[in-house]
Amino acid sequence: MRSRGSWKIRIFIGLAIVAFAFIQRCNNKEENPYTGRVQNINMSADQEIAIGLQSAPEMAQQHGGLYPDERMQALIDAVGKKLVNNSIARETPYQYDFHLLADDRTINAFALPGGQCFITYALFKQLNESQLAGVLGHEIGHVIGRHSAERIADSSFWQTLTMGATVGADMGGVVQGIGQNTLLTNGRGDELESDELGVLLMIQSGYDPYQMIEVMKILKAAAGPNRAPEFQSTHPDPENRIQKIKEAIIKYQGR
Repeated sequence: MRSRGSWKIRIFIGLAIVAFAFIQRCNNKEENPYTGRVQNINMSADQEIAIGLQSAPEMAQQHGGLYPDERMQALIDAVGKKLVNNSIARETPYQYDFHLLADDRTINAFALPGGQCFITYALFKQLNESQLAGVLGHEIGHVIGRHSAERIADSSFWQTLTMGATVGADMGGVVQGIGQNTLLTNGRGDELESDELGVLLMIQSGYDPYQMIEVMKILKAAAGPNRAPEFQSTHPDPENRIQKIKEAIIKYQGR
């Protein structure tokens, strides 16, 4: 009897935790005024900015620090500011800063919450100014889309759900696996949304949006013939991204 009662208590507590997770998720929903998409967000813009500023030095250190060339950094700053000042990005509450990383082997660019944007020298050295604008526009798109904040909220939701499933029915591993797959899918959606926002920012700032397609070709060439299947990556295959970019150009070119 005691074990059956204990089992019932575990089920009740587990269901209560799961219910709390879903109620909290519903309460956190808000519409992004710049994309029109309803998102699950559990932090303010000021908190995003603070996280980005706090994390920026460590992220730079992981990529060999900042590249020691003031002229190249000045170019990145100029292109980044042009994109922000001539687009919807200037309406956002974020603090945009652009950093050239010393890493000359890893072809990459990324953004932290709140406006801290990074590009490695390995990628930068392969780009002309318009292509650089495409990369930085894409990263600004991540900030405008609040993708990092959304992933943080999603992660918190799945952690709470996993705890409830573990307490209630020893199903934590199954739920955690579902959560990881969901985050992976959402990550691909983030990349496509950032591509579209990058195209819009390029057009609004006077850059040729078709140069974004050239960036995709550079990324595809860098990946080589042994690319992992799309479903195993948070980044869609460059070929699929090219098609979406073409659609975005047609969508925004008339503006």
